[in-house]
Amino acid sequence: MTNTLITSMTPLKIKDNEQKKALNAWAKAGFKGSIIAGTGFGKSRCGVLAAAHVLKEYGGTGLILVPTTQLQKQFREEFLKWGKEEALDSLDIICYQSAHKLRGKHYSIVICDEVHLGLSPIYRRFFTNNMFDKLLCMTATIPEEDEYRKLLVNLAPINYLVSLDKCVELGLVAPYEIYCVPVSMTEEETKAYKEANDLFVKAQYKLGDPNNNFRDAFTNAQMVISGRRSGDKAAARDFYKGIRDRKTVVQHAVIKKECAKTIISEYVDKKVLVFSGSNAFTDEMAEHLDGIAYHSGKSKKKREGILEEFKSGENKILCSTKALNQGFDSPDSEVGIIAGLESKALPMIQRIGRLLRLSEDKIGKIYILYVQDSQEEKWLKNAVLNLNNINWLNSIDDV
Repeated sequence: MTNTLITSMTPLKIKDNEQKKALNAWAKAGFKGSIIAGTGFGKSRCGVLAAAHVLKEYGGTGLILVPTTQLQKQFREEFLKWGKEEALDSLDIICYQSAHKLRGKHYSIVICDEVHLGLSPIYRRFFTNNMFDKLLCMTATIPEEDEYRKLLVNLAPINYLVSLDKCVELGLVAPYEIYCVPVSMTEEETKAYKEANDLFVKAQYKLGDPNNNFRDAFTNAQMVISGRRSGDKAAARDFYKGIRDRKTVVQHAVIKKECAKTIISEYVDKKVLVFSGSNAFTDEMAEHLDGIAYHSGKSKKKREGILEEFKSGENKILCSTKALNQGFDSPDSEVGIIAGLESKALPMIQRIGRLLRLSEDKIGKIYILYVQDSQEEKWLKNAVLNLNNINWLNSIDDV
């Protein structure tokens, strides 16, 4: 038996060929490793073909780990879509929240989708408490944290990596344009942000870091609060409070709602995705834009109805927090507004990917609203560092 999983080309020649390269690299590495590829590459199909191949050739049972119930459903549909439904009889598809509780299991193959979400200290217990012969991990980008990156490389070495812009170049996803739009805080918000930032800076200094290195201070605060290191617990708590409070201020800047409305007025007949930083602000944004809000605070039945309302075009403005970062496909959506940034780049890359599913003549238009001269601006500059087609606007008037 040869370590080759795809032996013929499909009509989607370019995408099929890249998936072939990825899976064959994984197979040649002993069926253990990671595929790092942007949204729209077809990682789900890779997972389906890998699982079906291993279970057919080697027998046993398989396991697919995903972060959400929505992705559980989507993966089952992918097996049917690609004619591999017989594999479903020999595998389970469960969420990371349940997987870490498993003990003493032995699988022929384990596939980890959005693996960056399965590397936390709790979820990673699965890998030490169970056995597996073959392992395929998939995510859009390499984890930014040193600890998680090293863990992934040791657990599943990178077999194949393709960036978002390379996916565009290959024609795997739609081209895109990103517009970074600065916004200002109100006087009250500016005061609240300064208070939070001052609290953070003082706490960081008290934690004993003369160079003001954020990562070292963050580690110190974790260890002090957990009791693994002696230190000023009040300073550690203030450190985290300062981080949370300043993030809340910029993510909830009220002007973002009106700016989003201005942008949407330029795309009256288009479907628009709006990403905010919290469930509460998502609800406010949806009300302000006459849209619909989709987030974890709503029941499963309600969320399913909201998605149907958006997909049918009954309502063309869908506002969300993190719930749509993974596993949501809407090829006819081409306009996105990101109104709440995170300290890590990956959430933004995932959100951009929601707008880049291929459709005829499509160009994804992504508008990123950020509070100027704040931590949010630093997060944005870090997130777009390796992306092309970035346009820095002077104000919302330039839209």
